[in-house]
Amino acid sequence: MAGSWKPAWASLRLQRFHTAGRCRKGRTAAEHLWLARHLKDPFVKASKVESYRCRSAFKLLEMNERHRILRPGLRVLDCGAAPGAWSQVAVQRVNAAGTDATAPVGFVLGVDLLHILPLEGATFLCPADVTDPRTFQRIRDLLPGGKADVILSDMAPNATGIRGLDHDRLISLCLSLLDMAPDVLHPRGAFLCKIWAGSQSHRLQKRLTEAFQNTRTVKPAASRKESSELYLLATRYQGGRRGAL
Repeated sequence: MAGSWKPAWASLRLQRFHTAGRCRKGRTAAEHLWLARHLKDPFVKASKVESYRCRSAFKLLEMNERHRILRPGLRVLDCGAAPGAWSQVAVQRVNAAGTDATAPVGFVLGVDLLHILPLEGATFLCPADVTDPRTFQRIRDLLPGGKADVILSDMAPNATGIRGLDHDRLISLCLSLLDMAPDVLHPRGAFLCKIWAGSQSHRLQKRLTEAFQNTRTVKPAASRKESSELYLLATRYQGGRRGAL
C-alpha cells in the first residue's frame, strides 16, 4: 500500500456486529467480551481490507507517517516479527521487493520464535530466539553489510497476568536488543520498541538517551486506550556500550 495509511481505516465506519446473547459453551465471559470488542475494532476490519496479517500494522504505519522511520533503501531488522504485519509495512516502505523501479531497494529481516509465513521482499529467521548469541551471528550474516538502519521490536514475553513481572520482562527484552546495537545498528540509525508502562521504563529510556540524539514516547491510535502499551522511538544513533553478545 503506497501513500498515506489514513484513508484505509479512517474511512471505515464503526460497524456493529451481531454476537450471541449468551456465551458459547466452553467460552468464558472474559473471552466473550474480548471477541465482541475484537469484532467491533475498526483496525481489525481495516487489516482485512488492506490484507495486513494483523491490526498492529496500523501502529507502525501511523508512527512511520509521523516520524519517517522507514524510507526506500533502508535495511530493517524486525524483532518479534510474527505473524509478519510489521514486516509487510517495512517491505512496502523501504521498497524491499523492488516494486518501485525508481527508488532504492531496501532489505527486511524478520526474526521470531514462532513460524512466519513467507512474504515477498522479506527474509525470515524462524524459529529463532533473537537474544541467543547464535541467532545474533546469523542476523549479522544475513543483513547486507552486517548492519541494519532500523531496529523494530513489537515483541513481548508471554504474559503471566502479573503486571509488574510482565513489565520487567519486556524491559529486559528491549535492553537485550539495545545491547546488540553497537554491532548491528548503523550510525544515525533508529530503534523502535514496544514497552508496557511501569517502574522500570526509566532504565531503558536512560540507555536510549545515552546512545541516540533524539528519543520520544509514542502511543499510536491503534493502541487501545486502556492498554499500558507504549512505544519508545530513538533516532540518530551515536553508539553505546556493548552488551554481552
